[in-house]
Amino acid sequence: MYQFITGPLLWLSFSVFFIGCLVHVVLYVKNLDQDLDRVSYSSNIGWGIRGAFRSLFFWMLPFGTRSWRVKPVYTVIFYLFHLCAVIAPLFLCAHAVILKLRWGIAVPTLPDAVADWMTVGVMVAALAMVIRRVVLPEVRLLTTSRELGALFIAVAPFATGYIAYHQIGDSTFWTLAHILSGEMLLVAIPFTKLSHVVLFFCSRIQIGMDFGVKRGGMKSAGMPV
Repeated sequence: MYQFITGPLLWLSFSVFFIGCLVHVVLYVKNLDQDLDRVSYSSNIGWGIRGAFRSLFFWMLPFGTRSWRVKPVYTVIFYLFHLCAVIAPLFLCAHAVILKLRWGIAVPTLPDAVADWMTVGVMVAALAMVIRRVVLPEVRLLTTSRELGALFIAVAPFATGYIAYHQIGDSTFWTLAHILSGEMLLVAIPFTKLSHVVLFFCSRIQIGMDFGVKRGGMKSAGMPV
Protein backbone atom coordinates (compact mmCIF):
# COMPACT_ATOMS: atom_id res chain seq x y z
CA MET A 1 0.00 0.00 0.00
CA TYR A 2 2.82 2.40 0.87
CA GLN A 3 4.38 1.96 -2.57
CA PHE A 4 1.05 2.71 -4.24
CA ILE A 5 0.19 5.87 -2.30
CA THR A 6 3.73 7.24 -2.63
CA GLY A 7 3.92 6.26 -6.31
CA PRO A 8 0.96 6.29 -8.74
CA LEU A 9 -1.45 7.97 -6.32
CA LEU A 10 1.04 10.71 -5.53
CA TRP A 11 1.65 11.43 -9.21
CA LEU A 12 -2.10 11.48 -9.84
CA SER A 13 -2.58 13.96 -7.00
CA PHE A 14 0.14 16.26 -8.33
CA SER A 15 -1.33 16.03 -11.83
CA VAL A 16 -4.82 17.00 -10.64
CA PHE A 17 -3.36 19.85 -8.60
CA PHE A 18 -1.21 21.40 -11.32
CA ILE A 19 -3.68 20.88 -14.17
CA GLY A 20 -6.57 22.13 -12.03
CA CYS A 21 -4.69 25.27 -10.99
CA LEU A 22 -3.66 25.94 -14.59
CA VAL A 23 -7.29 25.62 -15.72
CA HIS A 24 -8.37 28.10 -13.03
CA VAL A 25 -5.83 30.66 -14.24
CA VAL A 26 -6.75 30.20 -17.90
CA LEU A 27 -10.48 30.47 -17.21
CA TYR A 28 -9.98 33.51 -14.98
CA VAL A 29 -8.15 35.39 -17.73
CA LYS A 30 -10.51 34.15 -20.44
CA ASN A 31 -13.60 35.30 -18.53
CA LEU A 32 -12.37 38.83 -17.93
CA ASP A 33 -14.57 41.38 -19.63
CA GLN A 34 -12.77 42.78 -22.67
CA ASP A 35 -13.75 46.38 -21.94
CA LEU A 36 -14.07 46.52 -18.15
CA ASP A 37 -11.40 44.16 -16.82
CA ARG A 38 -8.64 43.79 -19.37
CA VAL A 39 -6.94 47.01 -18.43
CA SER A 40 -3.39 46.22 -19.48
CA TYR A 41 -3.63 47.99 -22.80
CA SER A 42 -0.53 47.84 -24.95
CA SER A 43 0.03 51.59 -24.61
CA ASN A 44 -0.13 51.47 -20.79
CA ILE A 45 1.36 48.07 -19.99
CA GLY A 46 3.98 49.64 -17.72
CA TRP A 47 1.38 51.29 -15.50
CA GLY A 48 -0.58 48.05 -15.32
CA ILE A 49 2.42 45.96 -14.26
CA ARG A 50 3.39 48.61 -11.71
CA GLY A 51 -0.11 48.54 -10.22
CA ALA A 52 -0.12 44.72 -10.15
CA PHE A 53 3.16 44.50 -8.21
CA ARG A 54 2.02 47.22 -5.82
CA SER A 55 -1.22 45.36 -5.11
CA LEU A 56 0.55 42.04 -4.51
CA PHE A 57 3.22 43.59 -2.31
CA PHE A 58 0.91 45.46 0.05
CA TRP A 59 -1.64 42.63 0.31
CA MET A 60 1.07 40.09 1.14
CA LEU A 61 2.68 42.45 3.65
CA PRO A 62 1.29 42.09 7.19
CA PHE A 63 -0.76 45.22 7.98
CA GLY A 64 0.17 46.55 4.54
CA THR A 65 -3.40 47.53 3.69
CA ARG A 66 -6.20 49.21 5.59
CA SER A 67 -8.22 45.97 5.52
CA TRP A 68 -5.45 44.23 7.45
CA ARG A 69 -5.02 47.09 9.93
CA VAL A 70 -8.70 47.37 10.94
CA LYS A 71 -8.71 43.71 12.08
CA PRO A 72 -5.28 43.21 13.68
CA VAL A 73 -6.13 40.02 15.60
CA TYR A 74 -7.53 38.31 12.52
CA THR A 75 -4.53 39.52 10.50
CA VAL A 76 -2.12 37.83 12.93
CA ILE A 77 -4.14 34.61 12.85
CA PHE A 78 -4.39 34.71 9.04
CA TYR A 79 -0.66 35.25 8.55
CA LEU A 80 0.31 32.69 11.16
CA PHE A 81 -1.81 30.07 9.41
CA HIS A 82 -0.70 30.78 5.86
CA LEU A 83 2.97 31.46 6.59
CA CYS A 84 3.41 28.27 8.60
CA ALA A 85 1.27 26.23 6.19
CA VAL A 86 3.53 27.17 3.29
CA ILE A 87 6.98 27.17 4.89
CA ALA A 88 6.74 24.08 7.10
CA PRO A 89 5.98 21.46 4.40
CA LEU A 90 8.32 23.04 1.83
CA PHE A 91 11.36 23.00 4.09
CA LEU A 92 10.59 20.09 6.39
CA CYS A 93 13.67 17.87 6.71
CA ALA A 94 11.75 14.64 6.07
CA HIS A 95 10.22 16.07 2.90
CA ALA A 96 13.64 17.32 1.74
CA VAL A 97 15.08 13.83 2.16
CA ILE A 98 12.30 12.37 -0.01
CA LEU A 99 12.90 15.01 -2.69
CA LYS A 100 16.60 14.25 -2.69
CA LEU A 101 16.17 10.47 -2.86
CA ARG A 102 13.33 10.43 -5.39
CA TRP A 103 14.19 13.25 -7.77
CA GLY A 104 17.63 14.47 -6.78
CA ILE A 105 16.31 17.89 -5.75
CA ALA A 106 18.15 19.51 -2.84
CA VAL A 107 16.34 22.16 -0.80
CA PRO A 108 17.29 23.95 2.43
CA THR A 109 15.65 22.57 5.55
CA LEU A 110 14.26 23.88 8.80
CA PRO A 111 15.34 22.54 12.18
CA ASP A 112 12.84 19.91 13.28
CA ALA A 113 11.91 21.95 16.35
CA VAL A 114 11.03 24.99 14.21
CA ALA A 115 8.95 22.90 11.78
CA ASP A 116 7.24 21.29 14.78
CA TRP A 117 6.25 24.65 16.24
CA MET A 118 5.08 25.85 12.84
CA THR A 119 2.84 22.79 12.61
CA VAL A 120 1.38 23.68 16.00
CA GLY A 121 0.94 27.23 14.73
CA VAL A 122 -1.15 26.00 11.79
CA MET A 123 -3.43 23.98 14.07
CA VAL A 124 -3.83 26.76 16.65
CA ALA A 125 -4.54 29.34 13.93
CA ALA A 126 -7.07 27.01 12.31
CA LEU A 127 -8.85 26.54 15.64
CA ALA A 128 -8.95 30.33 16.09
CA MET A 129 -10.43 30.70 12.62
CA VAL A 130 -13.18 28.18 13.46
CA ILE A 131 -13.95 29.98 16.72
CA ARG A 132 -14.15 33.27 14.82
CA ARG A 133 -16.63 31.76 12.38
CA VAL A 134 -18.78 30.47 15.24
CA VAL A 135 -18.61 33.50 17.54
CA LEU A 136 -18.93 36.45 15.16
CA PRO A 137 -22.51 36.68 13.78
CA GLU A 138 -21.47 38.40 10.53
CA VAL A 139 -19.00 35.61 9.78
CA ARG A 140 -21.23 32.80 11.05
CA LEU A 141 -23.92 33.93 8.62
CA LEU A 142 -21.57 33.32 5.69
CA THR A 143 -20.08 30.08 7.01
CA THR A 144 -21.19 26.81 5.42
CA SER A 145 -20.10 23.22 5.75
CA ARG A 146 -17.96 23.75 2.64
CA GLU A 147 -15.81 26.39 4.35
CA LEU A 148 -15.35 24.22 7.42
CA GLY A 149 -14.68 21.15 5.28
CA ALA A 150 -12.03 22.99 3.27
CA LEU A 151 -10.35 24.13 6.48
CA PHE A 152 -10.39 20.55 7.81
CA ILE A 153 -8.79 19.26 4.61
CA ALA A 154 -6.11 21.97 4.83
CA VAL A 155 -5.23 21.16 8.44
CA ALA A 156 -5.43 17.34 8.25
CA PRO A 157 -1.89 16.84 6.82
CA PHE A 158 -0.41 18.91 9.61
CA ALA A 159 -2.36 17.19 12.39
CA THR A 160 -1.57 13.68 11.11
CA GLY A 161 2.05 14.63 10.45
CA TYR A 162 2.40 15.96 13.99
CA ILE A 163 0.96 12.76 15.45
CA ALA A 164 3.16 10.58 13.24
CA TYR A 165 6.32 12.56 14.05
CA HIS A 166 5.74 12.29 17.79
CA GLN A 167 4.83 8.60 17.41
CA ILE A 168 1.50 8.90 19.17
CA GLY A 169 -0.41 5.66 18.72
CA ASP A 170 0.24 3.52 15.64
CA SER A 171 2.97 5.43 13.79
CA THR A 172 2.48 3.41 10.60
CA PHE A 173 -1.22 4.26 10.48
CA TRP A 174 -0.61 7.96 11.09
CA THR A 175 2.19 8.08 8.52
CA LEU A 176 -0.15 6.64 5.89
CA ALA A 177 -2.90 9.01 7.04
CA HIS A 178 -0.47 11.91 6.70
CA ILE A 179 0.44 10.99 3.12
CA LEU A 180 -3.16 10.36 2.11
CA SER A 181 -4.41 13.59 3.68
CA GLY A 182 -1.67 15.51 1.88
CA GLU A 183 -2.76 13.99 -1.41
CA MET A 184 -6.38 14.74 -0.59
CA LEU A 185 -5.39 18.38 -0.05
CA LEU A 186 -3.68 18.54 -3.45
CA VAL A 187 -6.73 17.08 -5.19
CA ALA A 188 -9.16 19.30 -3.28
CA ILE A 189 -7.46 22.60 -4.06
CA PRO A 190 -8.78 23.01 -7.64
CA PHE A 191 -12.32 21.98 -6.65
CA THR A 192 -12.90 23.94 -3.43
CA LYS A 193 -12.37 27.42 -2.03
CA LEU A 194 -8.80 26.33 -1.42
CA SER A 195 -8.30 27.32 -5.05
CA HIS A 196 -7.56 30.77 -3.65
CA VAL A 197 -3.93 29.61 -3.55
CA VAL A 198 -3.85 30.68 -7.22
CA LEU A 199 -6.97 32.83 -7.59
CA PHE A 200 -5.75 35.23 -4.89
CA PHE A 201 -2.84 36.17 -7.13
CA CYS A 202 -5.08 36.41 -10.20
CA SER A 203 -7.53 38.77 -8.50
CA ARG A 204 -4.87 40.94 -6.86
CA ILE A 205 -3.01 41.31 -10.16
CA GLN A 206 -6.23 42.20 -11.98
CA ILE A 207 -7.37 44.73 -9.37
CA GLY A 208 -3.87 46.19 -9.11
CA MET A 209 -3.68 46.67 -12.87
CA ASP A 210 -7.16 48.17 -12.85
CA PHE A 211 -6.22 50.78 -10.26
CA GLY A 212 -2.80 51.31 -11.80
CA VAL A 213 -4.21 52.17 -15.21
CA LYS A 214 -7.78 53.40 -14.85
CA ARG A 215 -8.46 54.57 -11.30
CA GLY A 216 -6.00 57.36 -10.68
CA GLY A 217 -2.79 55.42 -11.10
CA MET A 218 -1.74 57.21 -14.26
CA LYS A 219 -3.14 60.62 -13.26
CA SER A 220 -3.27 61.82 -16.85
CA ALA A 221 -5.87 63.28 -19.16
CA GLY A 222 -5.41 60.42 -21.58
CA MET A 223 -6.22 57.78 -18.97
CA PRO A 224 -8.65 55.18 -20.41
CA VAL A 225 -12.00 54.96 -18.64
